[in-house]
Order: sequence, then structure tokens, then C-alpha cells
Amino acid sequence: MAMLQFFVAVDVTVVNVALPSIGAHFGVGGHALTWVVVGYTIAGGGLLMLGGRLSDVLGRRRVLLLGTTVFGAASLLAGLAPSFALLVTARLLQGVGEAIALPAAMAVIVLVFPEGPRRSRALSVWAAVASCGLVLGFVVSGFLTELLGWRWIFLVSVPFILVVLGAAILLVPGERPTGSGSLDLRGSLLLIAAPLLFTLGVIEAGGGNDTPAWLPPVALAGAAAAGVLFLRVERRSRDPLVPLSFFRNRPRILANLATALVSAALSASFVLFTYYLQDRLGAGPLQAGLTMLPLAVSLIAASVLVPRVLGRWGARVCVLAGICCTALAMAAIALVSHVGAAGPAMIPAMVFIAAGMGLGIVGLQYVAVSGVTDEDAGVASGVQRAADQLGGATGITLYVGVGFAPPLSGADPFLASSFLAVAGLVVAGLVTCRISVPAAGPEGLIS
Repeated sequence: MAMLQFFVAVDVTVVNVALPSIGAHFGVGGHALTWVVVGYTIAGGGLLMLGGRLSDVLGRRRVLLLGTTVFGAASLLAGLAPSFALLVTARLLQGVGEAIALPAAMAVIVLVFPEGPRRSRALSVWAAVASCGLVLGFVVSGFLTELLGWRWIFLVSVPFILVVLGAAILLVPGERPTGSGSLDLRGSLLLIAAPLLFTLGVIEAGGGNDTPAWLPPVALAGAAAAGVLFLRVERRSRDPLVPLSFFRNRPRILANLATALVSAALSASFVLFTYYLQDRLGAGPLQAGLTMLPLAVSLIAASVLVPRVLGRWGARVCVLAGICCTALAMAAIALVSHVGAAGPAMIPAMVFIAAGMGLGIVGLQYVAVSGVTDEDAGVASGVQRAADQLGGATGITLYVGVGFAPPLSGADPFLASSFLAVAGLVVAGLVTCRISVPAAGPEGLIS
């Protein structure tokens, strides 16, 4: 299960350093390359709660094998994709595999390890492996792209996924499905259609003269309609993905909104680092990956230190500090790009991003799951995870897609993207100030 979690986490960040190489191979620009990053996170975040429901209805082991197979096959397809459109399709399928497999994998851990120290150790390994996968994705991408080519960032996971499948067949016990009721397929499709249509509208708006004038507004209108229909479907469904009672908890709603806004800036910063190092400075993939090593080290350090800080400062102070650190990072990115400084000048921004991710996201996670009961713990955790992933995808689409669009070509794209991200962070800070936060303590954290 940890091996599966590692490669699922790696695939969130591993494409960042390889983006310029992928763009050069297929002859596509930066705004179109947004799909390679956000396709995975939109599909994964949008279908995550459906995946959790599937494991209850069909059985954990069966759904685990299904999701892992889809993820492995999609990784192979991405590595062999002969066209850019097929690569984007493979990334969407990778997200589908993640959404199906990960909830079942977590449920398997709970099933196999009894409550107490053994389960705590198993879940600690699970969380640590996820963090390592996210941060190592940057470095692994640089090595593989430079030495073997960008296709290997996807192909390298295939043999390990086969190991996961074999081990799951041999080691994971089967069980009878415990859930009942129907699957909210309409709600799931609308939840993924809204961000996909929004992404299509924003990206095509920056496509220049090659894009039909009617496509962006139609796509954006479709995204709004899908969002409204999702709320209507959830109100009428007997087994909704998100019960309407969830929307009556004001602190959780505000915490998830702030999570999406903070994650949007954080995810956009990863892409900006890559574009600056390779497109602006001309660094190779390996050099770019090594230059981003301080970011990986800082993220690991933040994951160790933040729980202690949260217990002392409280959730609101931590979140506001994280938002300020992220805003400082975006300002540093804009300044460094404006003066054309060397790659190491980005290190302060990387450290600020790590602090922002640790303080901001972990603090908001605490608020989003505070006061949960056995009946709503799964929904609260699922919505928070979806807000994180979909917020990150939306940030890359909106901040980077708009900032690097041809209509803004007269301005510095790094400055434009950073300005948009800071504006979103200001809104996140105002939202956080309106959250009534319970006293935080390390025992309240959920990894």
C-alpha cells in the first residue's frame, strides 16, 4: 500500500520539471501544457469521494485491484503516448485510477492493522511515504528526463505497480462488501465536469487566434451550470456524495474554501519554478531538479516541525502565517524573474513555499476535520482532500494559464501569475479571519 501511495504522490509533482521537454517534443505552448498537470489532479480530486463509496459497495480488495490496474495502464499509456491529446487522456485516466485505488488502500490498512499502536505505525508510514513522494517527484523528474527522456517519468512506475498488484492478490484478504445503497454517479460526473470545463475555458481563452471565439465562454458557462446542477443533484439524491448537512457547518465550508485558495498558489509556484529555471534561464532538467532540492528538503523539515508549532500557536495563527509565507514566496518569484537572477536566487522563495504549505494546509486541515463524528468523518476528510487537489488544479489553470496567455504577452508572465496568486491569498486570509477555530493540539491532527 505504501508503494502504491508513493507513486501516486510522485505523479502529482513529477511532471513539473519535464514540462518544457514535453512541450518541445509535441510542439505545444505553456498554456496547453497546463493540461498535463491539472488533468491528473482534477480527475483524482473530483472522483475521490466516489472511489471511497465504491470500496464500501464493491469491496476493498476488488476496488483496490481495479484502481491500481487503471493507474498502471494509464502510466504505460502516458509513457508511450504518440500525441499530446493521448498524453492528456492518459493523465486523466491516471487520476481516475488514483481516485479509485487510494480510498481502498487506506481502508485496507485499517482492515489489516488492528486499532492501536500497530495501526498508528502503519498510518504514519503511509503519511510519510506520501510526503516523500511529493517532494522527490521534483528530483526524480530531473534525473529521468535528463538521462532517459521525459517518457520515463511515467514508465518507471509500471513495474512497481505490477508488484503492487501481485502483492495485493497474495496478501490483501478478501471481504464481503459492507456498504449498501446506490452510487451517486451523476453527482460524481458533475463534480469532475465543472473543473474540467472551467480549465478548458481558461486555457482556450489564452489560445490566441487558433481558438474559436465561442469556445471559452461556452465552456465557462458549462462549468457554472455543472456546479449548480451538482448542488441540485446532491439535494435530491438518496445517497449523496456530500450530504447537504455538511454545508451547514460554516467553519468547515470556510476552511475548505481557504484550502482551495492556498493550494492554488502553492501548485502554481511549482510550475513557475520549473518555467523560470528551464525556459527563462535555459537550465537542463537535471540542473533544474537539483536546483529544486532545497524545496524538497524544506518540505520534509516543515512536515516534522509544523505539528509542534500548531500545538503552540493555534490553527488560525498557523494558517495566517502560512498564507503570509506563500505570498512572500510569490513576491520573491516575481522579483527574481524581473531582475533575471540566477537559479539559486529562487531558494528563499522555495523555503517560503515549504513553510506556507506546512503551516497553511496542515492548519486548515485541522479546522476542516474539527468536531467530526463517526457519521461525517469520512465526508469531512474527503471534501478537504478534494478541495486541496481541485484548488491546486484551478490555481495552475487560472494563475499560470492566464499569466502566460498571449493576450498578456506584453507583461512579464511571472509577474502576472504571481499577482493573481497573491490576490487569491489575500482572499484566503480574509476568509481565515472569519473562521471560528477550536484550540489546536497535536492530538487533533489527521495526516
